[in-house]
Amino acid sequence: MKKQPASESLPKQSFLKYFKQHKGLYLMLLPGFIYFIIFKYVPMFGIVMAFQQFSPYQGFFKSPFVGFYHFRNLFLSPDFMRLLINTLMLSFLSLIFYFPAPIILALFLNEIRCQTYKRVTQTLLYIPHFISFVIVASLTYTLLNINDGIVNQAIKMITGNTVDFLGSPDYFRGLIIGQSIWKETGYGTIIFLAALAGVDMELYEAARIDGASRWRLMWHITLPAIKGVIIILLILRVGAVLNTGYEQIFLMQNSLNISKSEVFDTYVYTRGIKQGQYSYATAVGLFKSVVGMILVLAANWTAKKAGESGIY
Repeated sequence: MKKQPASESLPKQSFLKYFKQHKGLYLMLLPGFIYFIIFKYVPMFGIVMAFQQFSPYQGFFKSPFVGFYHFRNLFLSPDFMRLLINTLMLSFLSLIFYFPAPIILALFLNEIRCQTYKRVTQTLLYIPHFISFVIVASLTYTLLNINDGIVNQAIKMITGNTVDFLGSPDYFRGLIIGQSIWKETGYGTIIFLAALAGVDMELYEAARIDGASRWRLMWHITLPAIKGVIIILLILRVGAVLNTGYEQIFLMQNSLNISKSEVFDTYVYTRGIKQGQYSYATAVGLFKSVVGMILVLAANWTAKKAGESGIY
């Protein structure tokens, strides 16, 4: 007798019946669903401000409609190219130096055989993630300020000169990337270590029997095991190429390094909150979101064409 495929042998259920059988799972989904509706989708109505000359006194429905006026001002503004270059440079450096850091660290942690030492090391690496950027910026100032910073004191003892790390635009991008690596690398290893936990240990045993070294095991077994996770995170990171983060950059920004530290996120704050140009700031934010969406779709399409699994 010919065996039917499993998909054909099982009777199709209506959604209502399936919902009743799994209502507990749907109930667990409800808080997250409500959160996204209230805090993600409802605020999207505010996008209409980008196409209005918005006034808080007139509200959304009475403010005059101006079409793409604010977008035209943004693209023709002398600030646009400076903001774009500063933002892209930070994102590019982050992709080169910060993005691989958790992957490399996870691969090394996976090679540690003493579990006690491994757990202690992981705990110490996770701690910086829970320190706010306010504290990180304060520590950076304490270490690097030109007057009594310990780093500048050491440099002065050796060379007789000091280096203005905090005031020179040339050092700003390096400071931001360095802070991100120090603060988030350890915590970023969690998802990669979770992926590595599912690797079949028999693969390692078979490779060792064939004479593979630890570097060969890492290159041919460990790294391919987390390739799918790396690709998904890379796609998401590409989508956030214009999102460099507001808090960290704002805390490290000053009048001396403004030429390299002004990015779209701080620009939105300056024009929208400080100067009250709500419609213009909304247009800048919408421009960032549209570019991010296009980049995510393009990166996901590229990954699919290359035979890899995308995010959908």
